[in-house]
Amino acid sequence: MMSKTIPVKKNDYIDVEFEDLTHDGAGVAKVDGYPIFVQGGLPGEKATIKVTKVNKGYGFGRLMEILARSTFRVDCPAEEAHKYGGCQLQHISYEGQLKYKENQVKQVLTRIGKLEDLVVHPILGMDNPWHYRNKAQVPVGEKDGQLIAGFFKPRSHEIVDTNESLLHLHEINEAVQAVKEIASDLGIQPYNEEKHKGVLRHIMARYGRQTGELMVVVVTRTNELPNKNQLVEKIIAKLPKVKSIVHNINSKKTNVIMGDQTNVLWGSEVIYDYIGDIKFAISARSFYQVNPEQTRVLYDKALEYAELTGEESVIDAYCGIGTISLFLAQKAKKVFGVEIVPEAIEDAKRNAELNSINNAEFAVGEAEKVIPAWYEEGNSADVLVVDPPRKGCDEALLQTIIDMKPKKVVYVSCNPATLARDLRILEDGGYKTVEVQPVDMFPQTTHCEAVAKIVLK
Repeated sequence: MMSKTIPVKKNDYIDVEFEDLTHDGAGVAKVDGYPIFVQGGLPGEKATIKVTKVNKGYGFGRLMEILARSTFRVDCPAEEAHKYGGCQLQHISYEGQLKYKENQVKQVLTRIGKLEDLVVHPILGMDNPWHYRNKAQVPVGEKDGQLIAGFFKPRSHEIVDTNESLLHLHEINEAVQAVKEIASDLGIQPYNEEKHKGVLRHIMARYGRQTGELMVVVVTRTNELPNKNQLVEKIIAKLPKVKSIVHNINSKKTNVIMGDQTNVLWGSEVIYDYIGDIKFAISARSFYQVNPEQTRVLYDKALEYAELTGEESVIDAYCGIGTISLFLAQKAKKVFGVEIVPEAIEDAKRNAELNSINNAEFAVGEAEKVIPAWYEEGNSADVLVVDPPRKGCDEALLQTIIDMKPKKVVYVSCNPATLARDLRILEDGGYKTVEVQPVDMFPQTTHCEAVAKIVLK
């Protein structure tokens, strides 16, 4: 049997019409059924593209000219952003972005999860979909003898010097810019990744939006931080909201940002912030949600789906620093949280204490091992909450849920595809997915969160 010939060649210029978007925001055009993925193309648009790569089953192209524009296309507020790949969807109006994400959730639930008549609510977006991130980790380098800091170009280690990110809070942009200028004035040497020489590797800033507290972290290759005292004095003078200045040492040749050693140069070891009524202590290395405004929307929905009366015992798998656990503890009889990262569990315990919450217990370990062990010891739960990483829930954990038979499961997801896969497994194991609520946590990017309410049949 003859194999089907590929209808395009590399470097061909062709006119196409886009009919869909991929999960990472590229336009999909088809030539005689052969899909070509093009960054920047929008469904319904006609365009001239240049074919850049040809594989057996699909190809890639570059957008050369738009012949008919989508009504959802907007002029990008920052052409710079395309250079560093942070805002994959900023050429789409916010209304269009929300529609795309909602459709994405519906499509995977039908295609992967085979969930036909499921209620998927309209996505919950932000009033202002810009300047929402409360943390920046900015690589430092050198160009033409000058210290630069910004973002990496997509698929490269070339730093684009950037003064302002449209996704970060103004206080974060201001802090990074100030530290960059002060370090440059004091002659602190930028890190050279290729030679593994120089001093300053990253500038990090964190901001508590509810408290107005700012933390600045400088990450160096060397144990010594030249002109340390002057650096601290100048940061305090320039940034009145700063409450914590921290020095992190990372001497390894690695892509990992933070090293193991952290010293407080000035002020407090932590800053504080609130999500709803819950107060969180945030250290240089704590995991903390980068968009607390939408996190609250997501967690309020998870709490609503849990339908707690005060009599339930709840297990929170993948509990992190206890964010959802502490929300649930306000309404539950008892909450057990489990998380693989020991530092996160330390933070969770500290945050429980900080809020005088004493009906939450936390354990270190893999959810897929700890929860089955609890179950064998006779500890079950009325409600089980999962908020897994992008790869979704471990099969062993899903099997334990099916065996344990909690009356309700609340699934918080950062990846609709793995959510759909896991819901299918739970459905086949005797559960019914009642409803799903998508939430836009990261406007201008392709990421979409969702929370699902699942009940025992």
